[in-house]
Amino acid sequence: MTAKNDPKTVSLVLGSGGARGFAHIGVIHWLVENGYEIKSISGASIGALIGGIYATGKLDRYARWVSTLQKMDVVRLLDPALSRAGLIKGDRIIEQLRRLIGDVNIEDLPISFVAVAMDFHTGKEVWLSKGNLFDAIRGSIAIPMIFTPFEIGGRFLIDGGTVNPVPIAPTLNDRTDLTVVVGLSGRDETRLAHPHAHLQPSTPTSMPTPQAKAAPPPYRRRILGFMESLARIQAGATPPIGMVDVALKAMDTMQAAITRFKLAAYSPDVVIEIPHNACQIHEFWRAEEMISLGKARAARAFSRQQIEHEPGYGHEAPHGDTKPIAGPDMDSRPGKKKIV
Repeated sequence: MTAKNDPKTVSLVLGSGGARGFAHIGVIHWLVENGYEIKSISGASIGALIGGIYATGKLDRYARWVSTLQKMDVVRLLDPALSRAGLIKGDRIIEQLRRLIGDVNIEDLPISFVAVAMDFHTGKEVWLSKGNLFDAIRGSIAIPMIFTPFEIGGRFLIDGGTVNPVPIAPTLNDRTDLTVVVGLSGRDETRLAHPHAHLQPSTPTSMPTPQAKAAPPPYRRRILGFMESLARIQAGATPPIGMVDVALKAMDTMQAAITRFKLAAYSPDVVIEIPHNACQIHEFWRAEEMISLGKARAARAFSRQQIEHEPGYGHEAPHGDTKPIAGPDMDSRPGKKKIV
């Protein structure tokens, strides 16, 4: 921890991983409560969404809202697409966020922010650092086969996690004390192996009865059935595997592999890992649980490290001159120092 009157500055990297990304909220809460000053954010997919909303100063309002969501609330936010490019348009979600947060341009935010997406046609990574915040978020969250691609400036964008699930590179020129990465593809933990055991199977008895609630429209029933089928897979059942199941599993596996590579290549100062089996990608009704998990994981990650008090400087040089030293225990980037 650090004294609140001498805050350490942080470049925060928020990874992709669907509903597990609500853990980012808990991490941010822990950092702020412990005196760390977030100076820049780079995010992919859900990381771009949470990071962008934090940059507006309205993360607590968003956290209160998502913590109230139930399964059918989530389903009602999904607007089916008529094209073959994806199941969901995403307009309804983005409009709800605009109503909740207000519209803003990235360049008007008080801290540096980058949302990462992928250009569908070229396969190249795209950094969105100006323009409408929620347009950038919509492009970054376009999970293949789930959300339709989103066009910005003539480019059709899809989920940033397909190319860079932990976008550290946009922070490399930051003059901050620490680079903190939150990855959502951490290793399995036995105690989280079957987080859906309490869920009822998708049968008529598990749906709202006509007396209790009107039946949802057909498209919502199909979406709800799809979500519950994924939950049954996680709980250990073996229903038939569909195309979307395959796509999501492949993307999860791919993102985990890319994350390991990026962490090894860039060696950030602090890595906070959320287990990939903490919850399913679509379980956006589990926000409160994920927020608590993120806060706990942040505390654990920092408690394992000893953060030195004078970032950017090494051992005392001869004749009392103190000079920056780049070595195995230090980061050679300006203003950065490794945690040892």
